[in-house]
Amino acid sequence: MASEETHVEADGVRVRISSPSKIMFPEQGWTKLEVVEHFLVCWPGALRGVAGRPTVLKRFNQGVDADPVFQKRARSSDPAHEMATVRFPSGRSADMFVPRRAADVIWLVQQNCIDLNPWPVRAADLDHPDELRVDLDPTPGTEFADVRRVALEVGEVLAEHELVGWPKTSGSRGIHVDVRITPAWTFTAVRRAALALAREVERRLPRVATTAWWKEEREGVFLDYNQNARDRTVASAYSVRPTGLVSTPVTWEEVGDVDPHDFPMNRFPQRWAAVGDLTDGIDEAAGRLDGLLELAREDEAGGLGDAPWPPHFPKQDGEPTRAQPSRRRR
Repeated sequence: MASEETHVEADGVRVRISSPSKIMFPEQGWTKLEVVEHFLVCWPGALRGVAGRPTVLKRFNQGVDADPVFQKRARSSDPAHEMATVRFPSGRSADMFVPRRAADVIWLVQQNCIDLNPWPVRAADLDHPDELRVDLDPTPGTEFADVRRVALEVGEVLAEHELVGWPKTSGSRGIHVDVRITPAWTFTAVRRAALALAREVERRLPRVATTAWWKEEREGVFLDYNQNARDRTVASAYSVRPTGLVSTPVTWEEVGDVDPHDFPMNRFPQRWAAVGDLTDGIDEAAGRLDGLLELAREDEAGGLGDAPWPPHFPKQDGEPTRAQPSRRRR
């Protein structure tokens, strides 16, 4: 019924939930209220991933079997809700929602957001990211064992450059590694550091790891350095993905044999009860990019400059030809 609603309490704040029995996951039969209950279990960790960050509303209004609606311009009549005016590569801007409380996380679920997509910046400084994001995306036919192997190498390279990586399953086919950093560099510099990191991993694991932007050239596990460009977002920790799996933080000791299918939403409370919030301490572990940027300078001195940007970005200085290799050959 359209008028159906209920209320839940999130850290002492009452939040209205409309259509709680709405089926969000048709295959599993999971309802909107069950997604709310997931976030009520793990809200301290879920909030840590989005707190103070402009967040895109990725709304699965018809459930996960339909395409989501991406809403950058948030609308809310709640005076407790904070907005931040962000600027996009196109030059346009929008007021985006900035979660601050457990209730704000639940409000996002009320908007049919099952995974949370924050920018890697805080509202207080929108031009200097405080997080570098490593997104490991296996190409078709790649075994998950290779994803684990690449993730472990990412952790080694980060440690060698005095940075701490916080791994988690993506909730889909890959692994994410979040790296908190001092907000002293622009998006362009952070992306360049991410590219240098990815290329170093590629050198150590040839034919297993790749930085090839064009899909026709990829083999193995793609390290998507462009996830660090302005206006790109990655599902944050404890998000529920359309697969029904939770993007779950893991320890580095677990990475070697982790299986993302171990963390479906309906079994996640047991995981939380067993290990708690594995992102606790991430904000205190912020490091500097000096080492990775020096690696980038060494790459450039050796003739290895920039790599292609996403197609909707303006052409960048020093960027190679932005066209598929097969088209260039023709």
